[in-house]
Amino acid sequence: MERTSRIFVAGHRGLVGSAIVRKLQQQGYKNLILRSRSECDLYSRDSVEALFKAEQPEYVFLAAAKVGGILANATYPADFLRDNLLIELNVIDAAWRHGSKKLEFLGSSCIYPKFAPQPMKEEHLLTGALEPTNEWYAIAKIAGIKLCQAYRAQYGFDAISLMPTNLYGPGDNFDLKSSHVMPALIRKFHDAQSEGHSEVSVWGTGTPKREFLHVDDLASAAIFLMQHYSDAGIVNVGTGVDVTVSELANLIGRVVGFKGRLTFDPSKPDGTPRKLLDVTRLHSLGWKHFIDLEQGVRSTYEWFLQNAESARLVTV
Repeated sequence: MERTSRIFVAGHRGLVGSAIVRKLQQQGYKNLILRSRSECDLYSRDSVEALFKAEQPEYVFLAAAKVGGILANATYPADFLRDNLLIELNVIDAAWRHGSKKLEFLGSSCIYPKFAPQPMKEEHLLTGALEPTNEWYAIAKIAGIKLCQAYRAQYGFDAISLMPTNLYGPGDNFDLKSSHVMPALIRKFHDAQSEGHSEVSVWGTGTPKREFLHVDDLASAAIFLMQHYSDAGIVNVGTGVDVTVSELANLIGRVVGFKGRLTFDPSKPDGTPRKLLDVTRLHSLGWKHFIDLEQGVRSTYEWFLQNAESARLVTV
């Protein structure tokens, strides 16, 4: 992938896609193909076909997806399955037919079985039942992996698949009704500090363990693997290190400057006890994360403060 290569980033306005664009630009890639939904509807085969015919991208980062939390998955299962399948099939097929040199598909760690051994290895895929609360999204992502593998097997198309762990960073969703644990806690502590509250309550017991990767590190890994990896096997992308929710909450409280009391509500669900990726394959390829958790939380909170109006600050 040369600095002048034609590179299409599908989903460039999302958390992952925008980070990939930032990193590509920082590294001197100048010929980026970026389209909003009004300019190219990834759900439409004709729209995607028109883009590939006109632009002839050489490299494709497929970061576009329909995403949402537990409530959204439960309410709109057909939408999550159909819309993600449409995006994957339209983009992967068009990339192959129009002669793209390589495509990289961004999946999710939710593809692994609910009770997969910890840490989760790439070979644990399809060895057990999925977590029911997000199975529609997970099945769609698994289909994307299999599409890449099928096009490689049948047509020799160089399509690779990455499975990121829990992501956070600039551009995240801080809406308390729909955000993930990291931005939700940042928002909770910020609101408590701003409004002078003496206590912050966190769902569950605080004992579950989670792994977090800054989205800028994911972008770095995505570009590295586009340049240095070509195989059918999926690659986990994470830090290989996890923390308890209690440890994370205490860290965020310190970063925000909250001086009050932290409590836990065991009447609320904990979720899966542990979700940690095995990143042995990634490390063996020569890439490790650069941003440690405290550094990442601090930079994310700084972004939150600077972008309060655009950070989806919906009040519950």
